[in-house]
Amino acid sequence: MDLALFDFDGTITDRETMPDFMSAAVRPRRLAVGKVLFLPLIVGYKLGLVPGSLVRSAICRFGFRGVPVEEVESQGARFAEAFLPGTLRPEALERIAWHKARGDKVVVVSGGLDVYLRHWAQAHGLELICSSLEQRNGRFTGRYQGSQCVRAEKARLVRERYSPSEFSRIYAYGDTPEDHELLAMANEAYYRWQPMVPARLGGR
Repeated sequence: MDLALFDFDGTITDRETMPDFMSAAVRPRRLAVGKVLFLPLIVGYKLGLVPGSLVRSAICRFGFRGVPVEEVESQGARFAEAFLPGTLRPEALERIAWHKARGDKVVVVSGGLDVYLRHWAQAHGLELICSSLEQRNGRFTGRYQGSQCVRAEKARLVRERYSPSEFSRIYAYGDTPEDHELLAMANEAYYRWQPMVPARLGGR
């Protein structure tokens, strides 16, 4: 059996979906204030001056602090069913189907949130490793539960759940520098759907 590891945003989808989820799930008044408050941070991110992990952490804390878990979970289920299907790349779905037909273990490894990714992964019969938000007394604190599932944390969480030595071959698919460590785990890696030269992977 082989192991296939897929990043989600920009790899399986044609865009970053977390901003769309925030627009759908954050309460309107908070959303309006947040768009103004975090504009400099977002511009910095787009210019490559601010790390995405910092932007996501700040926005989640502002958007979800004190909000009932049930409210956000409900939004996540609707988002997965109504919005995500329109963002999926045909080549990604074809490759996932190819791995499943071979009997490979297919895992989505994403920095996105489990409140919506969990529903999508279950609907497609895929395993999931991703970021999650901290809960307390039925409400979100706005903080992440542990570290965000990006960069080295992606590879660490994969190794924590699966033993690479149990698989004949590892495939990995990603599209940003946040996927580098995940891609480096693979025997066969694809960056933005183009094969990576083995010498660039760093090996297992």
